[in-house]
Formats: sequence, structure tokens, C-alpha cells
Amino acid sequence: MTHTAAQSKGPTAEMLTCTIGQHLDRVASRDPSHPALVMPHQDIRWSYGEFVAEVDKLAMGLLALGIEPGDRVGIWSPNRYEWVLTQFATAKIGAIMVCINPAYRLYELEYALNKVGCKAIVTAESFKTSYYIKMLQELAPELNDCEPGQLQAAKMPRLRIVIRMGESATPGMFNFGAVCEMGGDAQRLQLEAIGAELDASSPINIQFTSGTTGTPKGATLSHTNILNNAYYGGQTMNFTADDILCIPVPMYHCFGMVLGTLMCVSHGATMVLPCEVFEPLSVLQGVQDERCTALHGVPTMFIAELDSAQFASFDVSSLRTGIIAGATCPVELMKRLINDMDLNEIVIGYGQTECSPIDTMTAIDDPFEARVTTVGRAHTNWEIKISREDGSTAGIGETGEVCARGYGVMQGYWEDEEKTAQTIDAEGWLHSGDLGEMDENGYIKITGRIKDMIIRGGENIYPREIEEFLYTHPDIQEVQVFGVPDTKYGEQVAAWVQVREGAVLSDQEIREYCGGQIAHFKVPKYIKLVDEFPMTVTGKMQKFVMRDQFAEELDLKSAD
Repeated sequence: MTHTAAQSKGPTAEMLTCTIGQHLDRVASRDPSHPALVMPHQDIRWSYGEFVAEVDKLAMGLLALGIEPGDRVGIWSPNRYEWVLTQFATAKIGAIMVCINPAYRLYELEYALNKVGCKAIVTAESFKTSYYIKMLQELAPELNDCEPGQLQAAKMPRLRIVIRMGESATPGMFNFGAVCEMGGDAQRLQLEAIGAELDASSPINIQFTSGTTGTPKGATLSHTNILNNAYYGGQTMNFTADDILCIPVPMYHCFGMVLGTLMCVSHGATMVLPCEVFEPLSVLQGVQDERCTALHGVPTMFIAELDSAQFASFDVSSLRTGIIAGATCPVELMKRLINDMDLNEIVIGYGQTECSPIDTMTAIDDPFEARVTTVGRAHTNWEIKISREDGSTAGIGETGEVCARGYGVMQGYWEDEEKTAQTIDAEGWLHSGDLGEMDENGYIKITGRIKDMIIRGGENIYPREIEEFLYTHPDIQEVQVFGVPDTKYGEQVAAWVQVREGAVLSDQEIREYCGGQIAHFKVPKYIKLVDEFPMTVTGKMQKFVMRDQFAEELDLKSAD
């Protein structure tokens, strides 16, 4: 279908109308012996029958503690089996799981728990420099003197229950393993009754979005939102129960819990979580040992795997497909994934948390050019359009804001009607804040963030265009382009560049490489060679941090 305006619809298909718990039970009943969850770092290897039994034990334990449908239950941990059980157990009893960023500290934790009124939190003991239990004790010193389940904290008035992972005993807290043994016949009957009554349109998950400004917002998602997104994401990849998916991305984000574990459950496939947090050698080991057919990641993860000095010693020939998302994939990286990792059917997924998260994907049989230069077309049961500032639909090839509409659009930001209305318009279109363009075949190309656009002396400059050019330099591994203040032009182009290991490159050589290749006003005036970039836990580059740091280093003043 050829488009004359930048608006398109994806293919239509029958929606899944059941809840996540109902779907899990059906999948497990079909083949209870099929491998479900493998977690080498915790010595976990469960079949679907065993997995459902463990999920139900936790679900009944939560019911025994007084958790009811609609209650918010926080989960604060790196990737562990307890995370996966909590995801499906809360879904089964209609509680709303609240994903807490494992990198959060005191202020952020207090904000998140209070913003959505968490009644309970499931927490790891610690990871690296994050001492989760100590932070909870600092925020709620009342834990030291209360019975487990009876917390009344001045700073977190809605929080009653703290469930800690591990074997150690902590005052005021339940142990995860003990909770899993609390349920009895009464809770089994209660679980069955709730499962029969739950509505698939009910909220099931709150994801805090990591905006560049302001406090995080709680995107509220339903069974229908995320189960269908997981299922149709798998359909695009020709996913079946025979697939084995390696999931190194963090569970607290939609990529891990929707396109990872839930995608596997939606198709009866096997989930492999190789490490608590991303570690390239553990990922490669997991792919080799489990003969994984699929591997997810953000660009920085795939680069770390490919650039590992031991990469060639691992057998990754079992790989077929996977999703690369979280940031635009450089063309050269896509070629390496196909040529060096056997990911011939890897796809690019694009979307945002507020869309559950995928609203466009490339197809495994798309032309190579489309697979390496676009984020694909409107996903199943989705609509995409490119919008001008005045709200009208842009033309083919015209840059504007990417907007999406479909079953996966969130119910809203938790108890924040104003911000919800700023994001979802009266016609149901979710405004992404991303700049993009659509070609005549409906393929979307992301060109940057609206707030990332550089305006230099009246010229609109899109950082992604400059980044793609710089990626063609053989010695450049990673690059981020952004604007910094300038008293004469308003903004100037700046770039942080990471050079490939063993290569030597100067900022002047980079400028010379640009000479005659891109417009003079696009050539970075300021270049910094770096070893790493500030980024979120999900691998998204934090350009606003780079911008602020670099402007301060250079003592730049704005034109205001």
C-alpha cells in the first residue's frame, strides 16, 4: 500500500481477550513438561508445570497477607527468579505490580512508593552499591519495631508489607520463601475465584517513565495492553514454543517483562535470564549453553558482546532472531549482528513505555535497506502518523512528531490527568516526543527527540543524522550528538565520541572527516573523546546529562 500522507495502519488480527493468568494456565496445561524458566545464576530450571506451581504458591501467599485486586505491589530488584514469579503472581490475583528502578536511591524510592500508594514491596537484599534493605530501613525506621505486615511509616503511610529476598531475617519484614508457603486451601479457592472474575482491561502494571525533566510518571498498563503487545511482537518474529529467548535486559522495564518473559509465556517458549544485570560474557555463555534461538538487547549491549575479546570462542550459531530496541540501531551494528551473530531475522522494535511498549517493528522479510535504516511499520492493530506542530498530518518524507494509536496505549499516568492529557490527545493519539518521518511504504525513520533538536542560527539540525554519518568512520564505536548553548548562534553542535579499542583518533581528525561530507553547520564545534556515556539502566543515552556536563566544562553561556 502506497501512502500519500504520513499516516498508516498496521495489519489487523483478533485480540487476546483473556488475562495474563488465564493465558499462562492454558499454555502450561498444553505442555506442562516444556522448559519455561532457566536462570543459571540462581540454578533455576523449571518446566511450565513447575513454573505455574511456583507462581501460584506466591499468589496464594500474597492473598494470605491481605493483598487484594487493585492493590499496588512494588518490585525492587535486579533480574532474579523472584522478579519473574512476582510478575505473574500479582497478575493472577489482580494486584498492580509497580516496577521500581533498581538504580533508585532514597528520594526516588520514597517518591515512587508514595506516588502510587504501594501497599507492599518485594525487595532484593542488595546489589553492588545498592543496599535495598538498608535504604528501606532508613526511610522507614519503624520497621525495626513493628511486626511483619504491620508497618506504619511516617514517610510512606500506605506501605504495610515488606517482603525481602534471601534467607536472612530482618525485623519487620517477611522472607520471600516464607510467603510462598503461607497459602492454604482457602487461598487456593480464593485464587480460583479471582482468576475467573478478573477483567482483562483492568490495570496490572505501573511503569515509571524516565523523562529528561520533572518527576517520573507512572504509566498504567492493563492485561490487554501488555499481553497482546508481547504476543504480536512474537508473531512478527515467527516465535513458537520451540524458541529459546535470552533476556539480558532489565526486568523492571517493558523490554524485559513484556517483550521478554511475557512474550515467551504468550507463545509457550523458554525464558533464559543469564545474569542479574547485563554482563556480556554471561550472555554469550547463556546463548551457547542453552542453544538460544533469540536474543534481545539495546545497541550498547550488542556492541559489548560483539567487541568482547572472547566473542569468537562462543558458539552462537543457534541464534535466529531477537529484538534490538531502546535506541536507534546504527547501520553498521545491524550488519555485524547479521554477519557475526547469525541474527539473520533480528528485528528493530520502536515504541515507548506508554505504548506497552511496541508500536512499530521491522519484519524479518523486510528489504535489507528497510531493516537497517528504519524502525519498521505500524505494528499489528496499531496506527502511526507523523504530526506537524499545528496538529495536521505531515506529508511523506516530512519531519514531525511520531504519534501512535491502538490497543496498547496506556490507560494514563497514575492519578495525573493533566500529564495524561498532555500526552494522549482527544482522538486517542499518543504523542511520543520523538521526531520522525514516514516514506511512501509506511516505514518510519526516527530522526531525534523534539527536545534534542538543535537550532543553530535558525538552522534545524537533527543529531541522529550527524551520528549516522560519524558511525561510518572505522575507528568510531559510539557517538552522541547534542546541542550546547552559544551566545551568537543560540546553540552549537557538540559530540561525545568513543573510539574503538586500539584505535587512536583526535577531535581534529574527526572534524576533517566531516569536511565536505556534511553541511558546515552540522560539523561538531565541540568534540570530547570519552570511555563511556551516562545512560539509564535500560541503555538509553542521557543526552541531557552530557549537555549539562559539557556546557559546564566549557563554561558556555546561553544566548538568553
